[in-house]
Amino acid sequence: MTLGRLCSGLVARGWELQVTRPVQEHEEVDAVSPAKPFEEFVVAGVPLPGYSSLRMGEPAGFSLHRMWKAKRPDVVHIATEGPLGVAALIAAKLLEIPVSSTFHTNFDQYSDHYRVGFFQRGMSAYLRMIHNFCGCTLAPTQQMADELAAEGYRNTGVLSRGVDTALFCPKKRDLELRGSWNIPDGGRAVIYVGRIAKEKNIDLVMRAYRSLRERNPADRLVLVGDGPELERLKRKYPDVYYAGMQKGEDLARHYASGDLFLFASETETFGNVVTEAMASGLAVCTFDYAAGRQYIESGVNGQLARFGDGEDFIKQVLSLEELGDEELTRIRKAARETAEGISWESVVGSFEESLCELVGRNMP
Repeated sequence: MTLGRLCSGLVARGWELQVTRPVQEHEEVDAVSPAKPFEEFVVAGVPLPGYSSLRMGEPAGFSLHRMWKAKRPDVVHIATEGPLGVAALIAAKLLEIPVSSTFHTNFDQYSDHYRVGFFQRGMSAYLRMIHNFCGCTLAPTQQMADELAAEGYRNTGVLSRGVDTALFCPKKRDLELRGSWNIPDGGRAVIYVGRIAKEKNIDLVMRAYRSLRERNPADRLVLVGDGPELERLKRKYPDVYYAGMQKGEDLARHYASGDLFLFASETETFGNVVTEAMASGLAVCTFDYAAGRQYIESGVNGQLARFGDGEDFIKQVLSLEELGDEELTRIRKAARETAEGISWESVVGSFEESLCELVGRNMP
């Protein structure tokens, strides 16, 4: 979603783009599609473990080098630190093409959630090395950019995230959908959207939900998403509504049909779901970092917990539960008003400025 918005925004500003991405089903490898609205170069890819619908691009350095040598781009932007991103970086460096990058995911922090913490130091060094070969590394928040700089990343900057307030909107509330969740009278719909995985701290969400149910047994948790922990949760929490993966208008309806939104992940670089939930008019509880720190003021348009403090997260969730309907509605309206000020147009403009500055630095 983020990269698609950036590409479409640059095309609207007159840029000529080519996007290199992994192959999907029924596509040919090494195929170049016509510009609609931008050209795409499709390379071989393999499914990510635990996420068969997501593919990681394989190295395509020779193809990229040959293609860029024949038609030299002004700048290459890398949005992945995987094999495809490294291959693109090497090809661009050999051709002396300036390279920018974005820091999207704290892969090094994921290691703690999969009992391979020993891997974290090596992964951190690998990520830093890749990004330091680039002319700039753009993080989604100033907090993240400062943290990366403190860890030895050079030429850091900020590229925030916008939110589609037309798609994610309280008007998408669907009473029929909400009725299918079988929420008793007096109950609230508690929404989670994201991967059902350890790195999303999903067990803390479940603990918070159990605490909510002790206060109000009529509350119902709706999990939207898929992931490696889904089957375990289904067995352990049969009273939860599992909505599966949702996209586009269906996802927007699920957001807007809820009341509270819980997001306990500690590994985000931004957390798009936080601003999507705010745009949908939900009262959000999340940790005080990333998108939460940037856009939420506790008690005004949501609730923040101390970063890394699970007990405080549950406490803040319960503080939302204790609010009467009138006070909760005020917070939900304030969340929507905040989201309306998060413009994709300004984000694209900032990205364009960063690319132009990088190209200018590398001109003879």
